[in-house]
Amino acid sequence: MPISTDRFEEIAEDDDTPAPGTNAEAILSFLRSNADQAFTQSEIADGTDVKRGSVGPTLVRLRESGRVDHRGQYWRISDHERSLDAALEHAAAAAGRHESETFDYDAWMEHAVDPREDREQ
Repeated sequence: MPISTDRFEEIAEDDDTPAPGTNAEAILSFLRSNADQAFTQSEIADGTDVKRGSVGPTLVRLRESGRVDHRGQYWRISDHERSLDAALEHAAAAAGRHESETFDYDAWMEHAVDPREDREQ
């Protein structure tokens, strides 16, 4: 069924996150939980519920999107993916630390700059 161009424009262009329950999601989850190691395709199949015949093609797609690295017969989560995970963890921790703080609007206003005001006065 076709969609409108407005609906098409609302679709996130960079949302390439594998859907839950897919082979890609299972493999990424396994590699993330073992980020300090690299595995063969057989070891990845043994560590996940992904069929051996599907592991290779899925890994190739994940490598093409920069999510996993491949050397010789070994595969691991990519440094880029690890840095994204670390950034998300940091942002969540920082937000959690500030969650209980109250915002002091008056103190903020003492230093805030109103962009509508002419700065050349």
